[in-house]
Amino acid sequence: MNDEITYVSSKQKWFSVNLKEIWKYRDLIILFVKRDLTTNYKQTVLGPLWIIINPLLSTTVFTVIFGVIAGIPTDGTPQFLFYMSGNILWNFFSSCLNRASGTFLGNARLFGKVYFPRLVMPISGILYNLINFMLQTAVYVILVIVYSLIGANVHPNLLIILAPFLVLQTALLGTGMGLIISSITTKYRDLNVLVSFGVSLLMYITPVVYPISRVPENFRWLMLLNPVAPIVETYRCAFLGSGSFEGQFLLISLAVTLALLFWGVIVFNKVEKNFIDTV
Repeated sequence: MNDEITYVSSKQKWFSVNLKEIWKYRDLIILFVKRDLTTNYKQTVLGPLWIIINPLLSTTVFTVIFGVIAGIPTDGTPQFLFYMSGNILWNFFSSCLNRASGTFLGNARLFGKVYFPRLVMPISGILYNLINFMLQTAVYVILVIVYSLIGANVHPNLLIILAPFLVLQTALLGTGMGLIISSITTKYRDLNVLVSFGVSLLMYITPVVYPISRVPENFRWLMLLNPVAPIVETYRCAFLGSGSFEGQFLLISLAVTLALLFWGVIVFNKVEKNFIDTV
C-alpha cells in the first residue's frame, strides 16, 4: 500500500494557496460544516428552523422600528421585503467576517495538536453560512413571488442573474476582511472590541435599513465606495426593482474585495507560521 507523505514546512511563498492540498481535505471541511450545523442547534426546541425564524424576527423588528415608528420610506417597495433583502445579505456578510476573524483564536488548541491547511476553517465557515443564506433566500423568494401575485410594487428583473456572483463576492469580501482581522487579533486581542463596534457601524453606513435615495446626492457616491453598499443595492434592485444598479461602484467593490482577499491570504500565511507562540 502506497501511503502519501505530507511534509510540513514553515517556508512558503508570501502568497500561497495550495488548492490541491485543500481539496484533499474536503472531507474535513464537510465534517466541520456538519459539526457546526449540529452543535449550533443542539438542545433547541425548534432546531434548524431558527435559521429561517431569526431573519423573519429581525426583519419584523426593522419593519416596526424603521418603517412604522421612524417612518423611513422604502421607495414604494413593501417594507418587509425591503428590509429582509438587506437583512439576509448583511447577515451573510457579517457571519463570514466573524467566522473568518475567529480562525486563529477560536481554533488555537486544535491547530496546536494536528496539522491541516488552516484555510480549511474559513472555507468551512463560508459553506456553513452559505447553507443558512440559501435557506433564508428560499423563503425570501417565496415572499417575493407572493407579493408579486397580489399586485405589490415588486418587479424582479434580469439583474437576478448576477445574484450568484453577488453572493460569492459577499462571501469573499467578508472572509478577506476576517482573515486580516484574525491575523491582527492574535497579537492584539483588545482589537476585537473595536472590530465589533466597526462592524455595527458599517451596517449603518450600508443601505440595509434605508434606501440609497435617502442619502443626499452629494454624499451618495461616498457611501457607495463602501464595498458592501453596491452589493446590497444591486441585490435589492434585482429582486424588487427598488433602487438603482450602480455598475461602476459594483466594479470598484469587486476590486476592493479581491484586494482585501489577496492581502488577507498574505497576512494569514505569515501569521500561521508562528501564531501558536503568540496565543
